[in-house]
Amino acid sequence: MLNDFDLRGLRVAVSGGTSGLGLALVRNLTDRGARVAIVGRRSELVERLAREIGACGIVGDLGRKDNIHPMAIEIAWSLGGIDALVNNASSLGPAPLKLLADTECEELQEALAVNLLAFRLTKALFGALAASAREGRGAVVINISSDAAVNAYPSWGAYGAAKAALRHMTAIWAKEARDEGVRFLSIDPGDMDTPLHAVAVPDADPATLKRPEDAAREIVASMLSTLRDSARLALAPRA
Repeated sequence: MLNDFDLRGLRVAVSGGTSGLGLALVRNLTDRGARVAIVGRRSELVERLAREIGACGIVGDLGRKDNIHPMAIEIAWSLGGIDALVNNASSLGPAPLKLLADTECEELQEALAVNLLAFRLTKALFGALAASAREGRGAVVINISSDAAVNAYPSWGAYGAAKAALRHMTAIWAKEARDEGVRFLSIDPGDMDTPLHAVAVPDADPATLKRPEDAAREIVASMLSTLRDSARLALAPRA
């Protein structure tokens, strides 16, 4: 169905798609012919980027439960189904970063709501993803992780705890969804020159950081490889 250069026919939703890695992913995918839904909170920005790039703009807040089902319905309708979901939207929690003892409960809750509760959008779109797998198209969910999910960095407590939970939840999803043909990946793209990283580490030298465009290429390559595996699994004869 797909080759490494031509992604026509691929249907992808990217949360947090208006800046940083998310925007790089959207541009990479649309440039290569995929049909992409940009998911973001700021309506004017989402709509402007959607027009400029040639994508579908989906406005909503992943941290609000009542936004999820309308967003999922709009994504599936706009794309005509979905083959890949990239849960990229992220929140540091407190900014500037704080020690856990100084972190407000509401700040931890915000980090969990945006980073971990990508669960909500995944759950809402799971049926559409499983349908794509049954059709032999393959289906994959990519959750963007961080080295903070496995390394205990002081002041990164809210973000690290949320990403660690997301990483483990991805592993569980992967086992539970295998028979449905839906694959799950947790990918740490590395330290990148993005607005989020600039807020977290204001003194970082951008020259030492990975370009979002380079990380996007790597993630899309993993996406394509996994979609092919998913499609082969779905079409394999059952004993």
